[in-house]
Amino acid sequence: MSYDLAVFDLEVAPLGRGEFLAWFKQQTEWNESHSYDNPKVCSPALRQLFLEMIAEFPAMNGPHAQEEFPEDDATLTDYSVGRSLIYAAFAWSKEEQAYEIMFRLAERHRVGFFNVSSTTGEVWLPGSSGALVLVHSS
Repeated sequence: MSYDLAVFDLEVAPLGRGEFLAWFKQQTEWNESHSYDNPKVCSPALRQLFLEMIAEFPAMNGPHAQEEFPEDDATLTDYSVGRSLIYAAFAWSKEEQAYEIMFRLAERHRVGFFNVSSTTGEVWLPGSSGALVLVHSS
């Protein structure tokens, strides 16, 4: 089991709780006609976030995977990259660090943030000031 977070394109994802969760479920069926390990398929904001994220949490697979494991192999992360969503599966031992970095990058790149592993499934969106704002949770 992993600690899972996701970031998403605001122009594609619906904002209401029920609609968002249905959209997210459909996205994670991984039915798009491309491999899910290359950020070339996603929006520029998501792509840039991914490239910054792998500096701290290297990609386990795909064109950005390193040939050698990092010194702290618990940082290896399994990313699934869709056109409008990046789903990241982290080691539970890196929960706090992963959350902090991905949240900060979502804020910087003005994309949505979904705490998939949270018991309340918080969804955050950029507010008018640029800071992420909690928009819904269960």
